[in-house]
Amino acid sequence: MTGTIIQVNVSRGGLPKRPIESGIVTPLGIEGDCCAHPKIHGGPMQAVLLITAETIDELAQRGYPVSYGSLGENLTVRGIDRRFLRSGQTFLAGTARIELTKLRTPCSALDVYGPDLQRELFDKAVKQGDFSSPRWGMSGFYARVVTPGFVKAGDIMALEAVSA
Repeated sequence: MTGTIIQVNVSRGGLPKRPIESGIVTPLGIEGDCCAHPKIHGGPMQAVLLITAETIDELAQRGYPVSYGSLGENLTVRGIDRRFLRSGQTFLAGTARIELTKLRTPCSALDVYGPDLQRELFDKAVKQGDFSSPRWGMSGFYARVVTPGFVKAGDIMALEAVSA
């Protein structure tokens, strides 16, 4: 499973996150990125949020006013099929190594893009861990940083391992 990082995003807290040329990935996230609600988001097990560009493109085609960074993702990646993302997978992202820790549960902050967006991203099947849901992975995956490093648009993101 290999894709391309098409955008690296940060914010001072809240949505949207804005693109930066490159970022330093640390155990607590991308340097310069802040969380509006640090008791809910962030921390070592939710240091980076990854969402596929295809998901955002699909939502925009459905009429939602979203673009890359809108959903709060730090890494917007093209070419990785979200339906095959799982907790425990380790990816090389630029020179950093990240491990997916958990599926992101969408929150009310996303309502700014439409009252139905949360339902578009997440359903009962996804909540129950059903990989066959057409909404699987749309809300993104949190990751912990295994090895700090650098990321920039154009970098490859490639699956390296799956933990048992």
